[in-house]
Formats: sequence, C-alpha cells, structure tokens
Amino acid sequence: MQRIRVPISSFQYGEVSDSLLMRTDSAVYAQSAQQLENMVVMAEGSVKKRYGLKHIYDYGLSGASVIKSHLFHFIFDENEEYVISVEEGKIRCFRLPADGSVTLVSTITQDTDTNSLPFDEDYLQEITSAQYGDVMFICHPLFAPRMLTRTSLTSFELSVFTFDTRLDNKKTYQPYTRFQSQGVTLDPSGTSGTITLTTSSDYWVSAHVGSIIRYGDSEIKITIYNSATQVTGTVTDTLKLRLAILNPLRTFDGSDIVEVTQIAHGFAGGEAIVIADAAATGGINTGNLNGSFTVGTIIDDNTYTYTAGGSASSSEDGGGIVTVTTHAPTTNWDEQSWSAVRGYPAADTFHENRLVFGGTIAEPDSVWMSKIARFFNFDVGDAADDDSIALVAATGDVNEIRYLVSNRDLQVFTASSELYIPTFLNQAITPTNAQIRKQTPYGTGHTLPIPIDGATIFVANNGKVVREYLYTDSEDAYTANAISTLASHLIDAPQFMAVAHSGFGLPDSYAILTMADGNAALFTSNRAERRAAWTSVTTNGSFSSVTAVEDRIFANVYDSDGNLHLCEFSEDIGLDFWVYGAITSNKVDVSSKYSNGDVVDVVATDGTGQSHLGSFTVNSDDEIDLTTYSGLGFTHAYAGKKFTAKIESNPIDTSMSSGPVTGAIRGLANVVVDVKNARSMKVNGRPLVTESPFTGKKELRVLGHDRNPKVTIEQDDPLSLQVNGIVAEVVV
Repeated sequence: MQRIRVPISSFQYGEVSDSLLMRTDSAVYAQSAQQLENMVVMAEGSVKKRYGLKHIYDYGLSGASVIKSHLFHFIFDENEEYVISVEEGKIRCFRLPADGSVTLVSTITQDTDTNSLPFDEDYLQEITSAQYGDVMFICHPLFAPRMLTRTSLTSFELSVFTFDTRLDNKKTYQPYTRFQSQGVTLDPSGTSGTITLTTSSDYWVSAHVGSIIRYGDSEIKITIYNSATQVTGTVTDTLKLRLAILNPLRTFDGSDIVEVTQIAHGFAGGEAIVIADAAATGGINTGNLNGSFTVGTIIDDNTYTYTAGGSASSSEDGGGIVTVTTHAPTTNWDEQSWSAVRGYPAADTFHENRLVFGGTIAEPDSVWMSKIARFFNFDVGDAADDDSIALVAATGDVNEIRYLVSNRDLQVFTASSELYIPTFLNQAITPTNAQIRKQTPYGTGHTLPIPIDGATIFVANNGKVVREYLYTDSEDAYTANAISTLASHLIDAPQFMAVAHSGFGLPDSYAILTMADGNAALFTSNRAERRAAWTSVTTNGSFSSVTAVEDRIFANVYDSDGNLHLCEFSEDIGLDFWVYGAITSNKVDVSSKYSNGDVVDVVATDGTGQSHLGSFTVNSDDEIDLTTYSGLGFTHAYAGKKFTAKIESNPIDTSMSSGPVTGAIRGLANVVVDVKNARSMKVNGRPLVTESPFTGKKELRVLGHDRNPKVTIEQDDPLSLQVNGIVAEVVV
C-alpha cells in the first residue's frame, strides 16, 4: 500500500456539479468542491462562512396571507440611501443611515391623487425601476409608470408619470403610434370643440376613453365610447397641421392651380381645407393663397392641388411655412403609444442623460428615449441631436423587451434574444445614428440582469442557465457565454438577483441569486485572474427578493413559519434572523423578532470575542434568561437560528505510475486543514473544538475506505470559520 498526500490548495472555482467527477485531469477539479454550503469564496481562493442574516423588519403577515415583496435600492448619495419594498397595494421605504441601522421612514398606500396603488403580487417580480436623483420610475406593462419621489430625508410620495406639455397645454410631448390597419380612415365631424370621430372599420374599445388621438398634429381627447366605429372627443386646439416642407406651394405661370406638398396627406379629393400663413408666391398674393378651399386633384400620397383666388405670373416654389386646417377623412392619424388599451412600458433605465423606456403590450419591441436632460419630453421633433428617439427592434422576430441596462452600450434584454443600441466613439446617441442590433439568441427570464466584473449577467429564459453578456473586441460583438455550466445543479429558475461590490467584508463583487426552491446561490468573478465561483446558500426558511446597496446585501426571507422578514447579511456570525441586544439583569429582549416559546441559539460577547451559549426558549416576557452565565462578563448577545456551513471536497484522486486511481477503493488516513479564526468544526465527523479562535494547520486522523473518498468539513455552531486549503493523505 502507498500513502500519497493530495493537496487542495484553493477553492477558487467554487462548488461544481457531480458531472465533473471524472474530470480529474482538469485544473478546476483540483481547486473546487462538491459542496460549498453557506461559504463565500474569497479572492485568495480560501472560503469563509457567510455572514448571518440580521433581522430588520417583520412584514406582519403569515400563513395563508403570506406577503410578497420586491426589493429595490434607492441611492441619492453615500449618506442618503434607502431600500424600497414594493408590495401589493403598498410601498415601504427604509432608510440606511451612516451608522449601519435600518429604519422604516415611509409607508405609501395611495398616490398623490389618493388612488390606490396598482401593484399586484401576481406580477411583482416583473416590475422594473430606474432611479435618478430624488425620483425612482417604476414600470410594468399593466399600469402607467409611477414616480416614487423623495420629498425629504424621511418621506416619499408616489405619483403617475406625466409627460411635459406645451405652455398652452394644447400639445402633449409623448410618443404616438399608428395602430390602425392600412387604409383605415378617421373622419372627424368638426375642427374644434366636441366632435365625433368615425373610423372606416371597427377600431374603438371602451378603454379608449381618456386616450389622446392625433389628427395630423392636432390632439383629440376621447371622452365617450359610442361604438366600435365611433367615439366622441374634445379637440384641444383646432384640427390643423403645420406642413413639414418649407415652401410647400408650387405655382404655374398663368394658372390658378396650386400644387401642395403635404407628406402622407391622406386625402381622396373634394375635402374642405383652410390654408393659412402662406406667403405670396408666383405672383399670387396672400389673400388669394390663404382661405377656404377644396382639395382638387390627388397627384400622389404626398401631393395634391387646389384652386387659388388668382392666377400666377410665374412658376416657382414658395409659401414659406404653411398651415392647413381641415376635418376631412384621412389616413394620417395615430394615437398615444402608452395607454390602458395599448399597455405601458415593461422596462426603464437612464442612458446618456436620457430616460429610456421599452416594450409595451402592443409594441413589445419598441424603445423610446427622452430628449437629453428632459426626462418627461418624448417629442421626436425634427430629429435634432437632442430630440427624443423612437426605435423598433425589427429583426424578423418579435422581441418582447423585458429589461434595459445602461452599460458600455444600452443593452436590451428580450424574451427571445439579446440586443443593444451602440454608443459610437466620441458621439452621443442621436435620432440620426440610433440603431438596434441583435446579438445573441437566448432570451431573458423575469430576473433583472445586473453588471458585474465588466459583463452583464442574466438568467436565460429557460431558467436553467446564467449567462454573461460581454462585448469582445476580437469579434466586435457581444457574446453570451454560460457561466453556470460547472454549477448547473445550483440554478433552479432564479427569481431575483443583486450584486454587492466588496460584499461580506471582502474586496470582490458578489452576485446573489434566489431560486424558485427558496435557496440562493452566490457568484463571484475576477476576469483578470480567470477566476469564477459559485456557492450555495441555505437558511432556516426560504429566500425571496434581494437587493444590494453598495457593499450591503438585503434579502426578503420567509422563516420556517411562513412569515416574511426583511434581513441583511451582516456580521461574521453563524445565526440567521438574529437580533442583538444588551444583557440587562441577565436577560436579553428579543421581542423585535421572537416571542414566548420560540427556541433560539445565543452567541454572547464580552466585547473581545464571541461564545456560543447554546439553545434557549424565549420566556413569556419575550426575553432570554442568561442567569446561568452571569458573572462571565458578557455584555451583549445575538439570538437567532443557527445554520450549517459545509465543505465537501471532490473525491480525493491522484495518479500513480500504473495510472489514475479513479474508481479504485482507497482510504483516507490523515487530513491537514489550514484554517483561520476557527472555533469549531468537524472533519469527516471528527470534531475539532478550541477554546479560542485558532489560526493555522490542524491535522486529524480519519478512517474509512471508499471508491470516492471525500473530505467533509462541517460547522453547526454559530461561530466563525475560514478554510484556506486541505491536504489529504490517501492510502491506495
């Protein structure tokens, strides 16, 4: 028999699937583990026990009335940060002062017009947000965008997003779309006041009431639904339009016929029109060019004629800027893009000083970008560089936009593919250069994509793969490689995702994803060192929504009784749902979370170190009695539910002169574990207990033979643990 010492010098590749068991030749195999539960992979390749979950807030409902909540972060500056909880019919706002505490400062159940909030628990996960300054924009296709506005350090209000209007309130700077079938005409009964609007085929539904229809450039607000072909509306100004072409009138020497260039005029001939503001041209004075006329010959879709009041003395183009007033039937009409009929944006973000929305029910593949620095103005104008931009991802497939992410470019994540709107070198996105380019064909589920380590990670639509959307110079395009392949067993229909930079008190960035089964997974990446790792996270309950504020990670967590709590990964302590308090008269008040009869574990501190005192039952005063430990100098205590940290290595394997020992019966003799600040642990069931935190190498003798011998390190006690590496002595 031979004894061979096999090192596991790091865990930099994290937890890997058992499908990798035969890849003993791979560098990944030697620096990963079969299980890393409640452990965090550090930059050096070591692993340490995750922070415990500090209990912050009890949402107050349980059992059959389980509450649901979607968490968002709201950051004004580093001293004014908040966690926002969006719930069915409610918003709660928690402030994060500089002292590390969390305080509920505002609860909103009505908007500024005293309407109830439109949030429904059935689609809370799909809600998106974008925040700038004191305002957060909240979106979903089933309701008009809402604005959560911070009105003071400790107060918020909610209102409906409204577009800018012209000073006279007769024009709304919002996007418009032609939803009617080709050739459908709109016939207004007049040019001002209250009129009827009749379409040549069925078009109207009752939900159109309140919507704005645009006839040419003039707005008509629908007030009454009469039938599928007729509604009543109020004209905000007069049914007139300013012709887009400068000098649109053409005269002919000796003739009183005037040719008018009007883009997509929609006339058939014989309609009554009023010409105004036309300047004298071709020898015809203004009095003969302006006034009431009848459309004559239709030359083409953009040109028609009328008979002026006098004949021209020359042939020329002129008239200056001309206005045409008419209520003739026309195909040149549209309606507001967002409404109860057409749906509202599914996604929003800020990019290059524009507010960007994307994807309504009726236009799932459209993107609208506001004017630069004018976030409520979506008027496309005349395509000046700072005008609003409207784009359609016409790639051959319907791309249902779900998320927009401002990164290197404006990234567009849809249900069927990934696209982007490029940012050109030294140029801003403008109406004349904006374009949508399709890149990869995977599609995104209802989990917010988030940038990390230079890429944007997203959950594929099938809920089984996490990918990174990354621009590569070699391909001059975006790729979407899978990053969860090695740990595919951890990915179970992710629901929510957040990224904390320098999370868990460590320098790396960590993404946390909560799964449909209530567990969570941590991902960290360092592209420069070609290092990426996954670990699993479990608790005495189940995870729901998560968000991160700089280096702090917050999570909604259901306890074992089904109660929902807002928690934070905080403190190097092995307790979840923990509360902290001073020991007064040998008792600790735990009423903020626990009540009579609850069983909790207690970790006490004297200001210099921690000691696990064991399990206790909360008394009728919602306190824990620590009289047994009086006189030991403990001043404060943590009380909560302990969780297990576990490392299970890949099968210890090696090669000999006769070949690999893979699959052969072999045993483990000794295991050397290098630890830091460890108080307790078990190695293959053999306990290691120290009275004070131990740093260094511990050798333990273990027994047993197996075809897949593993080293298993566990810690049930709610104390700290860091493992730097393992050396296992295998007997063959």
